[in-house]
Amino acid sequence: MTDPRIRKLAQVMVQYSLGIKRGQKVYMQTTPAAHEFNLAFYEEAVKAGAHVDVLMSIPGAAEVFFKNASNRQLDFVSPLRELVHTTYDARMVVQADTNTRELAGVDPQRIARSRRANAPLFQKMLKRIERGELKWCLTVYPTEAMAQEANMSLSDYSEFVFEAGMLNAKDPVALWKAERVRQLKLVRWLKGKKQVTLKGNDIDLTFSIRGRKFIPCAGDQNFPDGEIFTSPVEDTVNGWVRFKYPAIFAGQEIEDIELWFENGRVVKEKAGRNQELLTAQLNTDKGARILGEWGIGTNYNIKKFTKNILFDEKLGGTIHLALGLGFEEAGGHNTSGLHWDMLCDMADSEIVIDGKLFYRNGRPVI
Repeated sequence: MTDPRIRKLAQVMVQYSLGIKRGQKVYMQTTPAAHEFNLAFYEEAVKAGAHVDVLMSIPGAAEVFFKNASNRQLDFVSPLRELVHTTYDARMVVQADTNTRELAGVDPQRIARSRRANAPLFQKMLKRIERGELKWCLTVYPTEAMAQEANMSLSDYSEFVFEAGMLNAKDPVALWKAERVRQLKLVRWLKGKKQVTLKGNDIDLTFSIRGRKFIPCAGDQNFPDGEIFTSPVEDTVNGWVRFKYPAIFAGQEIEDIELWFENGRVVKEKAGRNQELLTAQLNTDKGARILGEWGIGTNYNIKKFTKNILFDEKLGGTIHLALGLGFEEAGGHNTSGLHWDMLCDMADSEIVIDGKLFYRNGRPVI
């Protein structure tokens, strides 16, 4: 019997996150492992009057591609992907991994090359999202592999996912709207601010946010959600940060990362494990060593690090810093084929903005 919360998730995606309307073209990118959700979402979208196309990915296909593709194939930009990114009204992406380590044996340089080739198309997609021409949402369907990655049973992991999305509530949409109100209070306070100082056991960092905009995230592009973010002024980042949580890239863990910034660029990097992978990604292109995003997690229903950035970057009591691509909607200018989020615990830490205490020990204090 299908868990009724899966149907509720599909309804939230169609009615709230994507806001699908009659006559819209909807593209669903998913995997066979999410069958129950796939069918529920498809039904809800069709009932809403949408024209729905589904791309079902093949487990293991990405490994086959990256291990066997020629450089010409790595540089190829799919016309199907271009059609979706430039003409569809909504895109639903479902993560339901059956092997979270599928790409662990792939040369990361090959992945980076493919990302560089597709970066301009990704930028087009972001601009359509900013103009309101495309709605986009990523969600998770619980699988055994993802539960194992989080060191949980499937039943416990499923409960974790549903609780993070507030799907145990009678009206989760009302709760997400309330979350947006709380986020907007923070965003209004931050408007017009200029200088940020982050200090704690694992961070000593300064940068400017002059002229930048903070974006609230309450379930409309990621689900579960819960963060506010901006793009720092590119050449103003100075200092040091250590990430106690491992960063994940293509199924490989990079542990104990430390970064040193000077005038906006990472000038030194260090890792306790997988140092070469860290350096390789920072050398993806000219923009990969620049900080493209600073985000603050606001979802305190997420109480555990699970090695899935969709959840982890929303974790209440943390911030995340993303190297590479910045966000034009926030005022960012940095371009890169990389956008790599890293998570920093803010326990025993504080954020001071324009000389005023904004955040202490994992929570805003305004």
